[in-house]
Parts: sequence; C-alpha cells; structure tokens
Amino acid sequence: MTTHAPLAIEATGLEKSFGATRAVAGVDLAVPEGAIYGVLGPNGAGKTTVIRMLATLIAPDAGSARVMGHDIHADGDAVRGLVSLTGQLASVDEELTGRENLVLLGRLLGLSRRAAKARSQELLEAFEIAEASGRLVKHYSGGMRRRLDIAASIVVTPRVMFLDEPTTGLDPRSRNQVWEIARALVAGGTTILLCTQYLEEADQLADGIAVIDRGRVIAEGTPGQLKASVGAGALHVRLLDPGRRPEAAAVLGRAVGAVELEPDPAALTVSCSDAERAATGVAELARAGVGIAEFSLGQPSLDEVFLALTGHMAESDHTLEEQAS
Repeated sequence: MTTHAPLAIEATGLEKSFGATRAVAGVDLAVPEGAIYGVLGPNGAGKTTVIRMLATLIAPDAGSARVMGHDIHADGDAVRGLVSLTGQLASVDEELTGRENLVLLGRLLGLSRRAAKARSQELLEAFEIAEASGRLVKHYSGGMRRRLDIAASIVVTPRVMFLDEPTTGLDPRSRNQVWEIARALVAGGTTILLCTQYLEEADQLADGIAVIDRGRVIAEGTPGQLKASVGAGALHVRLLDPGRRPEAAAVLGRAVGAVELEPDPAALTVSCSDAERAATGVAELARAGVGIAEFSLGQPSLDEVFLALTGHMAESDHTLEEQAS
C-alpha cells in the first residue's frame, strides 16, 4: 500500500475571469506538506491569480480549494491565519526602517513588545540585514528589500507560504540568498507554493512543478519527469578547431546519431540519452584526432520543456491577468 504525504493545498477546477479575460480556466493542484511546489509559466499565464484565490484575497468564479484542510470559501479566516504571501513587489513600508517594519508587524500579529523586538532581531540577523536595520527601507537595495519582505512574511512562521516571483529583478547573489531562505523555511516545516517564470528557479527549488499556460495546467511532474517527457537528452560538443566541424559531424553521426549544428561554428549537438553511446562518440572523435574544447551530456532544459509543451518560450507575455492586483 502506497503512503502519500498529506496535502497542504488541494484545488479542483479553479476559475477566474476579469471582464472578457479568462485568467484561470480550471486549475487543479495537489501540493504535499513540507515541499516546495512550483507553478511555472510566463507573465500573464494565471499564476498570480491562482495564488490570490488560494490566499483568499479574491474569490474564484468556480471550483474549490482547501489549504491545510480549511476550505477557502467557508473557512477563510482559518486559511489567512495559516498562510503568508510575498508578492512580486515589496510590501514593506519604505518610510520606516527595516527594524520598525518587523516590530510593527510583530505587534499587529499579537506579539508582545519584547517578543516583537526579539523576533525582529532574529530575522534581521538571519537575513543578513542587521547592519542596515536602522536605515529607511527606501534606501535599501532591491535584494535587501526582497529579503526584508520575506522576513516580514515569517514574523510568525506560516504553515504555507506563497512566493510570487520572489527573485524578479534581483542580481545573482541576491537570488541565491532568496533560494537559500526558501530551502531553510521548508526544512523548518513550511510548505511553499512558488510561482515563477524562471525555469532555472523551478529546477533549483521545486520538488514538483505544474506548468501553467493561458490559465490551465498543461503538464505536471518533477523537474526530471518533465525533462524526460520531451525526449532524449543531448551530447553537446565544442571543438578546438571550428574548421573540423564537418569531420566531427560525420564521426558523431556514425557513432551516435543525427547531428545538429549549433549557431556557434565550433559547436554541435547530437540527441543521445545513453551515456555509453555518448562516451563512444567522444572516443571516436579523439581517435580521429579531432580536438575537443569541452563536451557535456544532459537532459533537455526546462526551457526546452516549456517550448515543447506550449510552442513558445516561458518569457512570452501574451495575456493580461493582473487586473486582480
């Protein structure tokens, strides 16, 4: 008998329209407790509207959902007491200092003054913004604001956290810091629903992914399963001498299979999911005296998965859903 993890979020047939725009067209989700679950899609795909419905900020036109066992229609107060939402834009007060923001939220959430100050200090140190805690937030960098925003979301640790495009506009260092924060939250027992248009982010963080496009879930699975669904992996080779690419293509064609020439004149790719065949191809190139600068064998990227599933790249922006904001 298979044992399944209890569900933190269970949604069936969620729908939402804004005028003539159908932002969400029947979304089903099953998010296990203690996981990071990614909702992946381009701007306008319906991701934010799904989060806002699950967080009880807007009511669905149709469908049902439960968060930690509580119905979003009948028991909205209980849902709001268990979740936090970090949206695409920082929601902290720019005219207060970082410390003042956190203490204020702690007091509003029922902490005593002493407890609010202690929790504020704990979060400022954990999120590496203690040195800037006395400065007004309007003078913070984008990465510092985002870290403060997430800290504000967990003054009282939520059972479920909605992260909506948490790293939009951040530099690589700040993005990695946000990723580490997310992993630490899940290690502490929080469930995260992560909405993102960044395929690398979903690949790095998510235990499971729902790919959403035009308001519908079009594919679901682990990152590995979604990559495998597209087909074989590929052997990527870059040559020392671009002039020998025709010879390399012939060698790989005989040893491995059909070869695709890359825009880079020194690079070529051959479909191959078998590591032994790939090794044979590389060995044949060496035997023929064709110098290799680098090679790699990998599954399709999530970019390729999204393109295969939808016919367009994940950065496409094809419909406006954010009338709910």
